[in-house]
Amino acid sequence: MINRILVVAAHPDDEILGCGGTLARHVKGGDTVDIVFLSDGVTSRDRENSVDEIERRKCSAFKAAEIIGARKPVFGDFKDQMLDSYSLIEIVKFIETILKQVGPNIIYTHDFSDLNVDHLITHRAVMTACRPLPENQIKSIYAFECVSSTEWSVEVGGGTFVPNYFVDISSTINMKMAALRAYEFEMRPSPHSRSFENVQSLATFRGHSVGVLYAEAFRLIRGLRFDTLL
Repeated sequence: MINRILVVAAHPDDEILGCGGTLARHVKGGDTVDIVFLSDGVTSRDRENSVDEIERRKCSAFKAAEIIGARKPVFGDFKDQMLDSYSLIEIVKFIETILKQVGPNIIYTHDFSDLNVDHLITHRAVMTACRPLPENQIKSIYAFECVSSTEWSVEVGGGTFVPNYFVDISSTINMKMAALRAYEFEMRPSPHSRSFENVQSLATFRGHSVGVLYAEAFRLIRGLRFDTLL
């Protein structure tokens, strides 16, 4: 069975930080991967050349998607760090439009415990747009962790991130790190949480937690099997 994967991320680079290795594995397995970003990730910053930075961020997102084999990403163009200033229904309707276009059966998005407000709103909007109606064919929704947000939360949005699902990315860790280098201007020197060293260390930690070299960890938010259990 070919799966149709949709990643709904708040900002460009969240998708690679959270599930880049897993997405590359999906592509290797013949699945299709679509990515949508709700915000440009730039407009909240007090910088003069924000238009140029938005364009650079989009180009980086296109490059990262190409490296892991995903389709060209789509942008929602909501204001960065201001998703809570929009009505939830406005964001939900945008996501619903994407759902109709892509027809995914697997969703990846932010966790509800993240510190970043855009991540929290993204999670809530995804869960609203993907509510389990009879015609809904989405069988799984996974929440990923995002360095410098997930681990910085302290009982924000309902608790800390406790993964219950792991994906072995030993065969795609190099693709994840290569895709992340497309966002090099967003990375920070070690020992900052958002450093290349820490991203790889987290993959090592998650992998060794389940007996493999590298892994990405998720919280399974909702899962539904359509086949008959034997």
